[in-house]
Amino acid sequence: MGDFHEIRLDLHRESIYLSGEIATEESTVEYWIEIAVFAGKVGILVGGLLVILIGLALLVSRKQQERQEHLEVQDLNEKLRSYTNLLKSAIFTKREWKDEAKKQKKEFKEKEKLTESRPRLFVLDFEGDIKAAEVDRLRHEISIVLNVAQPHDEAVVRVESAGGMVHSYGLAAAQLLRLRQHNIPLTICVDKIAASGGYLMACTANKIVAAPFAIVGSIGVLAQVPNFHRLLKKHDVDYEEITSGEYKRTVSLMGEITPKGREKFAEQITDTHRLFKDFVSKCRPQLNLEQVGTGEHWFGERAIALNLVDELATSDEFLMSQMAHKQIYHLELAEKKSLSEKLSEALKGGAANAGASALRSLLKNWGI
Repeated sequence: MGDFHEIRLDLHRESIYLSGEIATEESTVEYWIEIAVFAGKVGILVGGLLVILIGLALLVSRKQQERQEHLEVQDLNEKLRSYTNLLKSAIFTKREWKDEAKKQKKEFKEKEKLTESRPRLFVLDFEGDIKAAEVDRLRHEISIVLNVAQPHDEAVVRVESAGGMVHSYGLAAAQLLRLRQHNIPLTICVDKIAASGGYLMACTANKIVAAPFAIVGSIGVLAQVPNFHRLLKKHDVDYEEITSGEYKRTVSLMGEITPKGREKFAEQITDTHRLFKDFVSKCRPQLNLEQVGTGEHWFGERAIALNLVDELATSDEFLMSQMAHKQIYHLELAEKKSLSEKLSEALKGGAANAGASALRSLLKNWGI
């Protein structure tokens, strides 16, 4: 009898244990169902966001061609005054700053009466690549200046270029000549380099101002053409080039370069060089082209003795020297940045800051 009760009790305990195990399994199933439902909701939300982002990306890509340019105008006199006052407010005593403020207020009232009669100086920038890609922006900026310039106004173009394609830089130089043709005195400032096509642009100016170690000159023409004809012939690869006209193709990447074709190509290069020198001679008749038209370049300190430049100074120093009697405006025709570009810049900036922070932390841990 006692044994029977023990067996019943054992069975009862096992039943209780099994019931708890079943309850635990049911809770686990419910838990995973909830996770699956939550994951499904998140997936739907993420998918919806992706669809919206893709739609926006397509919309932005379509609008790329319709992006509008806007003109940014900066008063350089006011910019310098603001920065100068910021420094003065930090280093002056309260009394000194109060006296300075009174002095500037008086000067401002006097200048306000003269602002309309002060000549204006328009500053443009040109940073050239091999294709002179910025010429399109430059042409529009010059057109804007021509539409607002008054007698006694002047223009400054800060040129930085090592040259490039002849036709592209020829157009850039022609755009600068428009200023002179409308009797607007033009000054070209060269802080780093204006060589070859860059000097073709610079020579259009009434005055060339270069930094002491700026590179100028390189009045020459260069053409380099690789040729794979022998390599193709070695591997039994045929290449046919069909032209109409004796000199339609003088040299070729794949075809055989004949002595006659090579001679004609050299003749074209020589003629281009002659045109280059003739253009420079018309713009700067004081130059000795036999001396400087050799393709060589010079630093500013040497270039001034050769009449390649007229004055040694940085663009900053030149502009500061003009501020006393001119109102100086910097013009830049810029495209409005797209949403994708703004996001890209923000991400790059965040990544750069994070990287710098991590590096500082690492160096600190190393005791550097």
